[in-house]
Amino acid sequence: MKNLNVLISGASIAGPALAHWLTRYGCTVTVVERAPSVRPGGQAVDFKGATHRTVLERMGILDDVLKHQTGGTDQTIIDAEGRPRAVIPGEFTGGEIEIRRGDLAEILYQHTDCEYLFGDTIIALTETADGVDVTFANAAPRRFDLVVGADGIHSNVRRLAFGPERDYVRFLGHYYALAELGEDVADGEPVMYNEPGRMVAVGGPKASAFFVFASPELDYDRTDTAHQRRLLADAYRGTGWRVPDLVAKIPDAREFYLDSLARVTIDHYARGRVVLLGDAAYGNTLGGFGTGLAIVGAYVLAGELLAADGDHRVAFARYEELFRGYAKVSQRGSAGPFLAPPSPLRIKLRDWTFKSRFLLGLMLKATDKFATDIELRDYAPGS
Repeated sequence: MKNLNVLISGASIAGPALAHWLTRYGCTVTVVERAPSVRPGGQAVDFKGATHRTVLERMGILDDVLKHQTGGTDQTIIDAEGRPRAVIPGEFTGGEIEIRRGDLAEILYQHTDCEYLFGDTIIALTETADGVDVTFANAAPRRFDLVVGADGIHSNVRRLAFGPERDYVRFLGHYYALAELGEDVADGEPVMYNEPGRMVAVGGPKASAFFVFASPELDYDRTDTAHQRRLLADAYRGTGWRVPDLVAKIPDAREFYLDSLARVTIDHYARGRVVLLGDAAYGNTLGGFGTGLAIVGAYVLAGELLAADGDHRVAFARYEELFRGYAKVSQRGSAGPFLAPPSPLRIKLRDWTFKSRFLLGLMLKATDKFATDIELRDYAPGS
């Protein structure tokens, strides 16, 4: 493939995965990331089935991922007195391979050989006949052949190249928060507690405390974590079990992240020389397939650029043609009503699904089907 000069925005999962393939295929790649370094921590992510495993093997990172896997851990659903109601098996919560997001991001970073611009972001994109002129917040302006938005549901590249977020991102009626409150908050095995429209889980690899709550859409600054912490405290006022003690620790949490459950719906993944990858194109928060879609999507996008000898018009069209059907799982429902059911009856019905081997088996078979619903092409040069 001719030596394309490619800019990727986002250094979490999708971005470095694409950089890995593109540099292997002879491209010159730059990754720009708003954070000052690879972001550590974060919730656990997982891979499911032969398709995900095959891509990890072809990347040469499967062994490293397996070394850092957390192992699916059973989680007990409890009532306000701490008595067990049901058990969510680790194979459901953690897929076939579970790993902390920060560990996976570091593995991907170590397996890329390209330029990283940390602590910077894109502020303008101007496409011309033979490239894209990019203005950065800090670095000097540069021209690239292609620009890839791999920068999440709140994609900056999508906003600049396609239009405002409100045109593509739909709020799904819930928010979630992750808080590192210290290991002492998890007293024993991982547990999950529900009241109508609210869920709290402690222990396990997601974070020391994990919250999901129903809410009208909130107006807040995504950079103002102090305000976000207050919003979480307000959402959990009057809650039972140990929740008041957990919420009281939120102001001092060493790590805290709050965001909406939302879904991205977009007619086309590409516009001119700009293309979207991962959550920027087909995100569904807590949908359970985001990491797999990012890894497989990077493989397909890079492979189609190789197959088209760098002709982005052909490659982007093929990427969308091959991948949109696989990514349709991201358009299915929301995890919010499942994690934080809206009524006592719905909580009981949700719990019952984990007591029934038949229903649980159906759910596991469905996730396996979605995870493998694509035929992987072998894009190895010369194949």
